[in-house]
Amino acid sequence: MSVEALDRLHGLLERRDPDRLRAFLSRFHPSDLADLLEELDEDDRRRVVRALAADPALAAEALAEMEWEEHPEESLAALRPDQLAAVLAELSDDDAADLLGEMEPDERDRVLAALPSREAGELRELLQYDEESAGGIMTTELVAVPEFLSASEAIDEVRRQAQEVGEFYAVFVIDGTRRLRGTLSLQALVTAEPGARVQDLVEPAIATVSPEMDQEDVGRILSRYNLASVAVVDAADHLLGRVTFDDVIDVLEAENTEDLLRFGGVSEAEEIRGGWGDAVRSRLPWLFVNLITAFAAASVVLLFEGTVAALPLLAAWMPVVAGMGGNAGTQALAVTVRRLALSQERSGRRWGVVGKELVVGLTNGLAIGTAVAIIAWVANGSPALGIVVMLAMWLNLGVAGFAGAFVPITLEKIGADPAVASSIFVTTFTDLVGFLLLLGLATWVLLPQL
Repeated sequence: MSVEALDRLHGLLERRDPDRLRAFLSRFHPSDLADLLEELDEDDRRRVVRALAADPALAAEALAEMEWEEHPEESLAALRPDQLAAVLAELSDDDAADLLGEMEPDERDRVLAALPSREAGELRELLQYDEESAGGIMTTELVAVPEFLSASEAIDEVRRQAQEVGEFYAVFVIDGTRRLRGTLSLQALVTAEPGARVQDLVEPAIATVSPEMDQEDVGRILSRYNLASVAVVDAADHLLGRVTFDDVIDVLEAENTEDLLRFGGVSEAEEIRGGWGDAVRSRLPWLFVNLITAFAAASVVLLFEGTVAALPLLAAWMPVVAGMGGNAGTQALAVTVRRLALSQERSGRRWGVVGKELVVGLTNGLAIGTAVAIIAWVANGSPALGIVVMLAMWLNLGVAGFAGAFVPITLEKIGADPAVASSIFVTTFTDLVGFLLLLGLATWVLLPQL
């Protein structure tokens, strides 16, 4: 989206010329229109949506492309009931359900009342599912043919249904009670003899999902089997709908954003484009938690107050040892949390990650510890100080690797989200152990030499 386009849009809104405004908006792709809408305040956005309502298909696609945190459903309130019905009719039912799900109950009922009873009923069914489940992101718009049809009859049925469904990536095969029997490739269908039976051409479904399955798990299944869509079935294998790859892309983007925010100690409730007040409310509690854990690490320094007073050079090495431990712990933590998010492994293999990260930490610690030992020796003329710093660095990086893998795996084991609290525990632990190792070894090795 260019600045010139936004300035032009503001100029047309000021002139209050709806015809020129509609002509201007019609030049844009729905994704670009969505970007324009996100840059407007609520009043201007509603005026643009009212102008777009003359082309319900364009309005629907633009609203569907908007980020959910921009609350596109609020813009629908600017439309008359007949306009609302026309726009929602152009949306796929999963996108329409998403928009309705964000509305207040009274407003949602008003919109549903403006829709034909069949469409309203389908949307109410979708709204019953959790928004982060397979049922919450599925669409009931699909192409399904009975297994008893011939190939020529199935082609006619696919042609008929495709006029209502739009894009589809698989033909599902069902029995007389709508139980899923498998899928049928278009290639097999169009190349088969006209009299061939669908039941002889059907292939077993590679994967299916239940409507209660978490949306992130659905995304993993589509990715694992390279599917464009996957069938959603109930406990008796009745076909309920399908989840398509484009919906999963949006899900994975949202989940990755949520995980990244949590990993940084920020609540997923904080919107990326939210105001400073929301950011303060989201981040301040985590900062208080960090403050408490920082005091825990500082208490170790107080225990060795005499050692620090006698050897003030240690004050310069304390943040180096603790900081390197924190960095190493964060590296192990990032890899482990991502591994937990992406793979389903046996418990034994997951605990094996702890051993791997411990070895990595000790190996890196030996290399880094040797380097800082040489620096300490040359800078301070004390080989004993170099040995103390080397041992503290070596052991602390080993501890960091262990903690960076152990903490998230343990949190997941007890049912906690490893992305939320792991970084606080790991960085505090490496700070505490780093101070304890450096000051403890200095008390044992260096103080007697004074």
